Amino acid sequence: MTDHDQISRRTAVTAVAATAALLPFAGAATAYAQQAPEQSRFFQHGVASGDPLPDGVLLWTRVTPTPSAIPGSGRGPATDVRWQVAADKDFATVVARGSVKTSAATDHTVKADVRGLRPATHYYYRFTVDGQHSPVGRTRTAPAHDTAAGNVRFGVVSCANWESGYFSPYRHLAARTELDAVLHLGDYLYEYKSGEYPDFKYVVRPHSPAHELLTLADYRIRHGAHKTDPDALAMHATHPVIAIWDDHEFADNAWRGGAVNHSPDTEGPWSARMAAAKQAYFEWMPVRPSTAGTTYRRLRFGTLADLHLLDLRSFRDEQAKPGSGAVDDPSRTITGRAQLDWLKAGLERSDTAWRLVGTSVMVSQVAFGAVPAHLLGPLAEILGIPKEGLAANTDQWDGYTDDRHELLSHLSDRGIDNTVFLTGDIHMAWANEVPLKAATYPATRPVATEFVVTSVTSDNVDDFLHVAPHTVSLAGVAAIRAANRHVKWLDMDSHGYGVLDVSAERTQMDYFGISDKTDPQATSTHLRSYRTRTGSRQIERADGPVA
Repeated sequence: MTDHDQISRRTAVTAVAATAALLPFAGAATAYAQQAPEQSRFFQHGVASGDPLPDGVLLWTRVTPTPSAIPGSGRGPATDVRWQVAADKDFATVVARGSVKTSAATDHTVKADVRGLRPATHYYYRFTVDGQHSPVGRTRTAPAHDTAAGNVRFGVVSCANWESGYFSPYRHLAARTELDAVLHLGDYLYEYKSGEYPDFKYVVRPHSPAHELLTLADYRIRHGAHKTDPDALAMHATHPVIAIWDDHEFADNAWRGGAVNHSPDTEGPWSARMAAAKQAYFEWMPVRPSTAGTTYRRLRFGTLADLHLLDLRSFRDEQAKPGSGAVDDPSRTITGRAQLDWLKAGLERSDTAWRLVGTSVMVSQVAFGAVPAHLLGPLAEILGIPKEGLAANTDQWDGYTDDRHELLSHLSDRGIDNTVFLTGDIHMAWANEVPLKAATYPATRPVATEFVVTSVTSDNVDDFLHVAPHTVSLAGVAAIRAANRHVKWLDMDSHGYGVLDVSAERTQMDYFGISDKTDPQATSTHLRSYRTRTGSRQIERADGPVA
């Protein structure tokens, strides 16, 4: 397999950029992460929490017991770590406590799965080694399963490439103290060697290690580096983070048997590399170890929302060649049989107002058909081209149309309303309606909606073309929307984050952009807001962000 056999993330965005060029011719919360600098000897990588439940939350930290026990070193003694959870930041009212022993076997990372807490409640937590405390973290439990909360609110991010810029979106989310959690939709880090993406002359800050990640030590080192970023420290210390992985936690365009930038002849078995990447991920991310081996799982937020989180790398078949009719092959899968059945059953059983689906890659069709919709199907049969038009990126659900059709047909046939897909990966912001058959939209009603957030820093169209934002790309935006009428909004150039607010009446995504990803003090600006009203299955623009 060569780089030309499938379409990588860089290739996908570059292709859209090229299309855009040619078409005319054709706060306070950060304090929690910055306390007690004298405590940095043991706790050099901050604190974090994740996967909130009504009665508990997962707590995380990493201990450096000796100066030589740096991430990936395999050095340092086993260490006893105590933890406390309190109702107040001064720890006058401790409500839970315990201890964990950590060692080099887990890279001295620490996890405590705390239970017995009250629903929908903020708590403070810290760790202690030899009488020295970690920074204080702040977290929040989920609403009780039978509670009709007024709303739940999530920060939403994806695609944070260290070398491409500073993680200012994390800082702005840390200042949003009203959030219930932050949803990270993948590409928490990138596996490339230094200067590969972006090119050396555009690197804002070099990452570590400098070479491409291959071994367990490599992945541990890079995870460790990301947990020293001040904006990441602030976000993790202020909110529980709910994370899934995409490809770059492993390697570009990863699938169950390989990746674009993995050569078994020179880099060893793919299974060993993926196992190393997964081990480091579960060590360093605040994700429950009971999900080891996969990140698909389900969380509930009262009677308002079920959140179904997908793993679209562990079970998928190799990506098809762009333009190939193989994207319609029913034997090919992006989810794997067991996960797709689990998702369908969960969506059908859900008794909440909303069904949120965290998917690392876009489910909405983005295709270009040069013939009328009623002719595309018959011609596809004759010519062997994709039946839903020529897909721009076969790494998305566009490359696995049978799985998508089965899932969307399930929503349609069972009358499952209020399904909202939450997506990252593509380094652009989108607001989409999700039709069962895009070729007949809008004559046929959509079955769901989708909000896609742009990248924290990873390059998008203006970065690839090295042009001013919102200039050349505007032609590409117009062409994509003309060919895909279910795409209601598209921003190809901004970097930033989303804030998703869910109430019984509607689900709204507020999109925010940062002023300059190369500026560590970048400001944040509201870009657009879109919502879907209960029962509508449609996207409409909102006047402004939710107060």
